[in-house]
Amino acid sequence: MAEALAKRGTIQTVLASPLARTRETAEIVAARLGLDVHVEDGLRETDFGAWEGLTFGEVRDRYPDDLNAWLADPAAHPTGGGESFAETATRIEATRDRLVAAHAGRTVLLVTHVTPIKTFVRLALGAPPESLFRMELSAASLSAVAYYADGNASVRLFNDTSHLR
Repeated sequence: MAEALAKRGTIQTVLASPLARTRETAEIVAARLGLDVHVEDGLRETDFGAWEGLTFGEVRDRYPDDLNAWLADPAAHPTGGGESFAETATRIEATRDRLVAAHAGRTVLLVTHVTPIKTFVRLALGAPPESLFRMELSAASLSAVAYYADGNASVRLFNDTSHLR
């Protein structure tokens, strides 16, 4: 991925979620690009409460009613008081607005997680919350959203894994 991004030659800033796995990836890419990594708390993954660290199947087996409620309603919380998809979207929206203002006209690499990435894309498309469940996002994939001065956005790339081949 670092090599593929270096070939593009356009990245000016690297931001990462505070979680170790994203910071490590960001450091590898940033080193290849000759840039520093800046941690952005707003890029952290959704807090899954008591479900943290469990597979989807394990959550379905242990908390079937809670899971069904969470999947049916963006305002529902995971068991144990985690973050709802609505709360994640509000956080990502605020992060997006702050980053677009701070980095206007620049190409910024965000190294983050599945739900934040899908949420950035969903918001750019103006798609409903349930669209999160209709997007497949692979590990180490690249997605790109362009933001314009008039407030509009366009999704330029989604779930690209061609650099892994």
